[in-house]
Amino acid sequence: MTACAGSGGAGARSTASPSATPPEALCARIVAHWSREVLGGGTYGDYQSMGLSNGQYDILRSVVDAARAAKMRQGAGAADELIDRQSREGCAARYGSGSSGAGPWR
Repeated sequence: MTACAGSGGAGARSTASPSATPPEALCARIVAHWSREVLGGGTYGDYQSMGLSNGQYDILRSVVDAARAAKMRQGAGAADELIDRQSREGCAARYGSGSSGAGPWR
């Protein structure tokens, strides 16, 4: 006899993931990653090939612009901290309400 998925038995698996990454945290992680890549390489790629939405790409461009200025004024460490902070802030503002906009491309 087998246990049903919802029975709570030893072999049961939950379909819900309590440790799922919130969208704003995932956004911040990917924006920070690509910001560092762009800052180090000097060029932007296509946002779709980066796995970003159009809105996330807007955050990326803003973060990279600020990080370039910070790197010139204060060095690489300051730029790195700025990338983390502004990626979190930008993504929190975008996803804080639980929605990223009117459609999936937003």
